[in-house]
Amino acid sequence: MRASTRRIWGMMYRHLTLYRRSWPRLVELAYWPVLQMCIWGFTTNYMVQRMGASGVAPGAGMLAGGALLGGVLLWEVALRSQMGVAISFLEELWSRNLGHVFVSPLRPWELVAALIGMSMIRMFTGVLPAILLAWLLYAFNLFALGPIVVLFFANLMIMGWWVSLAVVSLILRHGAGAEPLAWSLLFGLTPFSAVFYPIAVLPWFIQPIAQVLPAAHVFEGMRAAILNGVIRWDHMAWAFGLNIVWTLGAALLFAVQFRAARVRGALFSVGE
Repeated sequence: MRASTRRIWGMMYRHLTLYRRSWPRLVELAYWPVLQMCIWGFTTNYMVQRMGASGVAPGAGMLAGGALLGGVLLWEVALRSQMGVAISFLEELWSRNLGHVFVSPLRPWELVAALIGMSMIRMFTGVLPAILLAWLLYAFNLFALGPIVVLFFANLMIMGWWVSLAVVSLILRHGAGAEPLAWSLLFGLTPFSAVFYPIAVLPWFIQPIAQVLPAAHVFEGMRAAILNGVIRWDHMAWAFGLNIVWTLGAALLFAVQFRAARVRGALFSVGE
């Protein structure tokens, strides 16, 4: 095993041991995705029943409900991915461990790789129970969309990572004052990400904001797959392209802020 791989695994193992010895932490991983699925699932059932009572064809109501549940599940992928990186980083700050970590030979990119690895574990642990619940309670199988689901997951995970990398950069720059962004920044992008409605519904002056967010193209592609059975490869290409641009920008911001924090000795005091 290469030295860098050992260092990455060491950082991941440090966080995994916290979950091995704490069942509340494990429950918390799935708590919010499952709660969201219950709330939106019952809401969807109510909407489908009302649409049926109004004379709307049952099939149309089920498709609309499926698009709503698909949006809920896929948006949790982005949220859990972003939270996975941000919270793992914040735990290093709260334990006053960040400065000690970088006394070792650990490089910044290895820390980011470890945080992304933990993010993937946290995301799948949290989202898969919600997907199973959607299938058991509401007869909605996200994986019935086919292999395209993998591309949906990949794009939303990458978006969650670059958002969290930007948040980490702001924490390195501004300290504890920026910590609330770890919970609020991606939620703030929800109205512009076209999670539950098409981009065309947004006011004309907001649509350009949605067009530069990878999530908006993912959800446009999801609705096309569910409602029309069409794979919109153009949206997938835009999502991947935008993710590359945003990831490069977030990585540059992190590199600059990390270097500045190291020069001024903030790695030992950030968060205070």
